[in-house]
Amino acid sequence: MKRDHATILIGMQLLILTGLIVIESTNQPLDFLRGALFIILVVITLLLFLRHIRFKIKLVSMTKLLRRVSQGNVNVRLLVNDDSVVNEFIFTINELINQLDKIQVQTIKSEVARKSLLSNISHDIRTPLTSIIGYVDALNDDIATTREEKLEYLDIISRKSRALKQLIDEIFDLAKLDADEVTLRPETLDLAEMTRESLIEIMPALKQANMKLIVSIPEKKCSVTADRLSVQRILNNIVKNAVQHGQQGNELGVELTQQADAYHLKIWDKGQGIPQEELTKVFERMYRSESSRNPMYGGSGLGLAITKVLVEKNGGTIWAESQPGHKTTFTFTLPIQN
Repeated sequence: MKRDHATILIGMQLLILTGLIVIESTNQPLDFLRGALFIILVVITLLLFLRHIRFKIKLVSMTKLLRRVSQGNVNVRLLVNDDSVVNEFIFTINELINQLDKIQVQTIKSEVARKSLLSNISHDIRTPLTSIIGYVDALNDDIATTREEKLEYLDIISRKSRALKQLIDEIFDLAKLDADEVTLRPETLDLAEMTRESLIEIMPALKQANMKLIVSIPEKKCSVTADRLSVQRILNNIVKNAVQHGQQGNELGVELTQQADAYHLKIWDKGQGIPQEELTKVFERMYRSESSRNPMYGGSGLGLAITKVLVEKNGGTIWAESQPGHKTTFTFTLPIQN
């Protein structure tokens, strides 16, 4: 235990008082000793008084600083002194201030992200909605004179409506994930088999995009403990993203490997790729590269954000690597079942 000077002084004070009481009770003529003890007692009392004054001054200073913290100024820190007990208290207070500082920074970032998200959502909802209203008005005003034109307008309305529904669904899904309202049901899954099933579902889209499928998946069972619906959505989102943005490379690769205590699933394409400065942003909400804003690519900008949340909720990690024009890889991991 660290030395507490105040406790030592009070202990000495008690010992001296005890000595004086013993001298007085035995009626011993120890005037010199009595005088010395009284002097020491006065000195100790004076030291304790000075320490008390210093502590009150320190306490007033700490109170002022804490008031500034309560008003939002988390850049201040309390200074330690020579009292070990008080120092422990100060260290604890400073740690709380550090936590408040981190929370304040995170709150500011969250507010900026929220405003950006709302702005992007408003734009992405307004755009298809405006088109739908325009084509409906055109049909009502008989602007489309032939059956072919009417069918074309209806097809556009149908596509815009489906895209709008997908965006709204993904917004609600992300909101539920953020609020932790999505119930995960972990079970034993074969990641290899689920990957093969996901690729079978995407085969028509691959054929239409004229993309060659290159697969490296172990024949053995690759057991993980995860939520089935989450894993299905993770696989579908990443594979569809690769098909969507990698068509010009004409190849889609899938590789499942075991590394340490996790399975690594890599999904790559040879499309246009992602600039280095954008790699850290691809999992942000509503983020889309300039190329993906081309209408032919579609997408809500929420798919990869949802994927990242689902991977992390199942105990894994996800990241992207890209050499523009050569190869772009999305990798996610899931812990191996013990």
